Amino acid sequence: MYTLAAIIVLVIFFLSSAIRILNEYERGVIFRLGRVIAAKGPGLIILIPIIDKMIKVDLRTVTMDVPAQDVITRDNVSVKVNAVVYFRVMDAVKATVEVQQYLYATSQLAQTTLRSVCGQAELDKILSEREKVNTEIQEILDAHTDPWGIKVSVVEVKQIDLPQEMQRAMAKQAEAERERRAKVINAEGEYQAATRLAEAAGIIAEHPIALQLRYLQTLREVASENNSTTLFPIPIDLFKPFMKLAEAAEGKKG
Repeated sequence: MYTLAAIIVLVIFFLSSAIRILNEYERGVIFRLGRVIAAKGPGLIILIPIIDKMIKVDLRTVTMDVPAQDVITRDNVSVKVNAVVYFRVMDAVKATVEVQQYLYATSQLAQTTLRSVCGQAELDKILSEREKVNTEIQEILDAHTDPWGIKVSVVEVKQIDLPQEMQRAMAKQAEAERERRAKVINAEGEYQAATRLAEAAGIIAEHPIALQLRYLQTLREVASENNSTTLFPIPIDLFKPFMKLAEAAEGKKG
């Protein structure tokens, strides 16, 4: 009776120690007497009790939040930058053997790389060329984590916190830029208007009758409005004959 119970207990102990079930997204790195045998899974895995040891590795994509880092940019501006890193384990054996705690190691490497890349760039580049900064950080991380069997797929800079004085300075700069554009557009309009007036003056000089037509058109526009006072513009050309007679009379007197 006691022997049968002992055998049952040993069988249960053996089965609990020998049988492992891994999910589709998991791999088990098998160590036999301290040496790596293989990475097995998913499904049912049978181990040799006491001799074999298994370490589970998750192959799903990991979303890692990189804490805000204090960075001094190339143009000596102090900012805080945080990011998010997406990576996954491609080789379970390397991720277990080549590095201790690959999650912690990748997190530390991401923080130092974020500080290094942003510190070598100017603030305007970080703000306006964020895609290039993301790509540069991703390439550096991927190159360093490749020996660990890890693939860094995406790096995104999430937020850039600027000091209050820098925000005010950038607001003033943006306002000055908008005023400059408005003045340039206004000056361009004045130039085009002056060019058109010069062309119109040249046409009128070649065809004096055009001035008379313009005079009649102006009278019609004034007469169409209900004004108590009507002004009649008189062309200077009407006085030219009288001016010539006056000049001739003065010449005779002289």
